[in-house]
Amino acid sequence: MEFAYPWLLLLLLLIPPIALYCGLFQRQPSITVASTQPFAAVRSRRKFGFALICMLGALFLIIIALSRPRVGSEKFLIRSQGIDIILAIDLSGSMATYDVPDSIRTGQELLNAVESGALKNRLEIAKEEIRKFIEARPNDRIGLVGFAEKAYNLSPPTLDHAWLLSHLKNLTPGILGDLTGIASPLGTGVARLKKSDAPRRVVVLFTDGSNTARNKLTPEQAAKLATEFNVIIHTVGIGSENAFFVDSGRIQRQGASFDEKLLQNLAEITGGNYFRAADAEGMKQVMSKINELEKTSGEQPKYTQYKEYAPLLALAALGLMILAYLSECTWRLRLP
Repeated sequence: MEFAYPWLLLLLLLIPPIALYCGLFQRQPSITVASTQPFAAVRSRRKFGFALICMLGALFLIIIALSRPRVGSEKFLIRSQGIDIILAIDLSGSMATYDVPDSIRTGQELLNAVESGALKNRLEIAKEEIRKFIEARPNDRIGLVGFAEKAYNLSPPTLDHAWLLSHLKNLTPGILGDLTGIASPLGTGVARLKKSDAPRRVVVLFTDGSNTARNKLTPEQAAKLATEFNVIIHTVGIGSENAFFVDSGRIQRQGASFDEKLLQNLAEITGGNYFRAADAEGMKQVMSKINELEKTSGEQPKYTQYKEYAPLLALAALGLMILAYLSECTWRLRLP
C-alpha cells in the first residue's frame, strides 16, 4: 500500500479541532418560549450526535481518498524477436541403437534395462531432449525435418509448438529407410528458411551415420548454399563405441558410425558448431549449449500496475453524508 499524495494526510490533523468545535462549542439552534413545562418529556440532542459522527467520518474518508491510496504490482512487458530454427533428425534404422553406459556390464543387464525402459535408444533420447528444447523457446518458430536416404518436411517453422511436438512424438527409427543422406535435409532446411524474415536462421542436424545416400547435391554444396541465405548450421554426431543393437533378445555390437570430419566441416562452412553426443547425458549437454548459443533477442520494459482505492473511499464518504442527512430528517429528527 502506498499514497500518491501522502502530504495530503496532514489534513487529518484538522479533524480533532473541527470535532471539538462542532461538538462542544458550536451553539445549537434555539427558540424563546414562556415556559419549558410543555417540553419536559422532550429529550435534548446530544452534542456528539449520530449525524456529526457520520460527517466527521466522511471528512476522514475524503482526505484519505485525496491522498490516493493504492496497491501497485510490478509488471514486465516482454518484447521478443524470435529465431527460426529447423531441426533435422536422422530417422535411419541405426537410430534404434542403444548407447550403453559403463554401469551396464553384461548382456542380461542390457536386456533388462531395455525391457524396463531404463535405457532408451538414440532416437528416443534425442526426441526427449529436443522436446525440452522446443518447450524452452516459446518465441521461436521451429520446424522439423526427418531424413534417412531422403528428407521429408514434417513441419514448417511454426509457433504452434503443441502441434510440432505431436509430430515429434510419432517419429520412429527406420520409417524412412536405412541409408543416410546428409545433403537432403540441409537443402530442405535452407529452402524453408531462405525467405524467413527472422534476424537469425538456424539448422540443427542430428545424425548417427555417414553420408551413404547418393544425392545430386553434396553435403558441402548444401552448406555453401546455406551461407548464401545466411543460414547457420549446427551439427550433432550421435553415438558411442559402446553401443548395441537389440532385436528379439539378440544383441549385436554397433558403434558410432557418423563422419565426424564431415560434420565439423559443415558447421565450419556456415559459422556454426559441431557437437558430439555420446549418450543421454551428452545429448542433454549438447542441447543446453545450443540453447545458450541461440539466444532470442528481447527487452523487458518494466511498468507498475496500480489498484486505486480513492473511488471506493469517496463513494463511502458520500454514503456517510447521505446517511447523516437522512438521519436528521427522519428518525433522528429532534426539537432543539
